[in-house]
Amino acid sequence: MLATVLLALAASACWGTADFTSGFKARSVPLPVVLMVSQGLGLVLATILVALGGRGLPGPGPAAASLGLGVCAVAGLGCFYRALATGTMSIVAPIAATGVVIPVVAGVLGGDHLASLQVIGMCAAMAGIVLAARHPDAAAAAADRQRHREAVALALVAAVAFGGYFLLAHIGVRGGVGWMLLLAHVTSVIGVLGMAWVAGLRAPPALRGDFGLLALAGVLDFAATGLYGLANRHGQLSIVAVAGSLYPVATVLLARWVLSERVVRLQALGVGLAVAGVALIAA
Repeated sequence: MLATVLLALAASACWGTADFTSGFKARSVPLPVVLMVSQGLGLVLATILVALGGRGLPGPGPAAASLGLGVCAVAGLGCFYRALATGTMSIVAPIAATGVVIPVVAGVLGGDHLASLQVIGMCAAMAGIVLAARHPDAAAAAADRQRHREAVALALVAAVAFGGYFLLAHIGVRGGVGWMLLLAHVTSVIGVLGMAWVAGLRAPPALRGDFGLLALAGVLDFAATGLYGLANRHGQLSIVAVAGSLYPVATVLLARWVLSERVVRLQALGVGLAVAGVALIAA
């Protein structure tokens, strides 16, 4: 069990770093481009992994789950990165992580035992969302309050998508980590191309110095999904999902260190409750 939790924690660290990098770059680079670099690179890496692995095609169930995984990924990341780009990262990231309630409940329905601490953790996470979602300045301009509300709403949508992502990954990995990664990236790339078409983006802008950081985020995101898949092969869904959902810790720390983000006390309490709630669910 320890090795399983460590794999999931390593995945969360990779996700948290990738989310900060991509969310920060989404402030200056079009969102479809940010996603295309990460998901396109992941597709290439997954193709190589499957070719080297030599494993046969997965069954219909794992294959369908892996394809759905890509849909959840592009929907969740699209909303999450936009929320990170327009809102306060230290608030957005913990809210998005509360989607872990979905795989936890699914795990319980599937036979996992839900301890009293995990129930307390769910309540704490929900209370944290309410407090973190409050705008710090009631006298702030209407535009600022509107941006804050939109960022919180996007983070909540991302939470639902990430919850589905964790659940589908638990099923998709039964067909092999390589195939799970490949099929998920096929649908995520198709989704990003559709997003670019809707946004009217016909030709990608010159990235210059941005490509290196976006590529790094893509590699980290790919590694995180692979590590999470490995953890799911031997661990309980409810435990692995929550350990993998601790990525806001890395995102919040980087936001404080790099961007010097600050939140008011009530919001800080909310962020702390959300993170603590996620940790208690993993207890």
